Amino acid sequence: MLLVRGGTVVTADCTRRADVLCDDSGRIAAVGPALEAPTGCAVVDAGGLLVMPGGIDPHTHMEMPFMGSVASDDFQTGTEAGVAGGTTTIIDFVIPERGGALLAAWKDWRAKAEKAVADYSFHVAVTHWDEQVHADMGTLARECGVNSFKHFMAYKGALMVDDGVLLRSIGRALELGALCNVHAENGDAVAFLQQDLLRRGLAGPASHPLSRPPTVEGEAAQRVIAIAGLLGAPVYIVHVSTEEAASAIAAARARGQRVYGEVLAQHLVIDDSVYADPDWLGAARHVMSPPFRPRHHQKALWAGLASGQLQTTATDHCCFCAGQKAQGRDDFTKIPNGTPGIEDRMSVLWHHGVRTGRLTPQEFVAVTSANTAKIFNIHPRKGAIMEGADADLVLWDAEASRTVSAATHHQNVDYNLYEGMTLTGLARHTISAGRLVWSDGDLRTVRGAGRYVERPCFGPDMAAQARRNEMLGGAGVDGPAP
Repeated sequence: MLLVRGGTVVTADCTRRADVLCDDSGRIAAVGPALEAPTGCAVVDAGGLLVMPGGIDPHTHMEMPFMGSVASDDFQTGTEAGVAGGTTTIIDFVIPERGGALLAAWKDWRAKAEKAVADYSFHVAVTHWDEQVHADMGTLARECGVNSFKHFMAYKGALMVDDGVLLRSIGRALELGALCNVHAENGDAVAFLQQDLLRRGLAGPASHPLSRPPTVEGEAAQRVIAIAGLLGAPVYIVHVSTEEAASAIAAARARGQRVYGEVLAQHLVIDDSVYADPDWLGAARHVMSPPFRPRHHQKALWAGLASGQLQTTATDHCCFCAGQKAQGRDDFTKIPNGTPGIEDRMSVLWHHGVRTGRLTPQEFVAVTSANTAKIFNIHPRKGAIMEGADADLVLWDAEASRTVSAATHHQNVDYNLYEGMTLTGLARHTISAGRLVWSDGDLRTVRGAGRYVERPCFGPDMAAQARRNEMLGGAGVDGPAP
């Protein structure tokens, strides 16, 4: 057993002085003032620290095969980096080969993830449509604990699906009580712009954001919102990076449509000036999709989080080292898209969000764990500090500072987007399933200790709930249905 003593418990709902007792099953046994330590119980002193639910990153890509390479962080190193930064659960993505079976791909990803040191779950991507996809979605939802399916409107010729697939898949998910995630960029427009830039001899990393202007994200967001609205289905839009997409989500929610928006910590603090770096590799390191945007878009993203129109924060953690990025040296469309970030998300949000007054500590908990747990139906098991919840905790030092560096981070990649940035607010201790896995810079993880988290679907009343919500004029962040 483990007793966290003397801290200030902060959840999405309240702040109070309390101790937290974690039992040997990995659950919280008690929360309250001045708890007695059972015989043989280890004690962690949380004096002067905030005790918060462990972070949940709803968007990661560990050891993902992509664009001729494989992401350099595997499920062990990636989850180790996560706990070092206070994140105790990830929701990764199963990406079937084009035309491949969803269920077989899910089994492959389960095997890869057995090395994880902290808890994990999966979204499963739909990259084409046939009767096998229809059947596999049912099996995954009913038997495998999958309640979310991913769709790419980008990456033409690879992962992209058309509107017909979206209609069929979103409709099937609604029938099952599952939620659809969408990467909203107009893939046809991106492909057209890429070829035009290459034809003009503009093959460097600076062409990446030019090929994916804000308009292509705004249009795709509006389109998938319309498609979901036509079916009466909820939809979750990943890595919202533009004012246009944020506005489309806010307008839909104002109409009573159930739309959720996710923001990456990177997009909140880094702008498109990085692509002007005269060093090819310096610019290429920042190639991700959607790309970094002009600074004024950050204001809209922060406003969306503060107002609740955007609900979650993630990283899209997908690492490629310098040698991997270099495969696109003569053609920016061949630079593997992806950046690291899982280790620094919580500190970035605290420093640039809470300390600036953009977010309260309770809102910080909401956007780093509780809202994700609610939307993906694992609350109050995750994202809460209460009896019976998983004993996933981060003991947060709100005043301590660190300077970010690739030389000291735990991510398996040779650069850090936040290199040299000094951040105030850090994970002093991290507890996963009742075990102390990070303590004052000491990583104490066990390979394979992470558990697969099944996420139940929302039941057959989901469509009725969606229609009722339209009539009532909106809802909060409790998930697609009670």
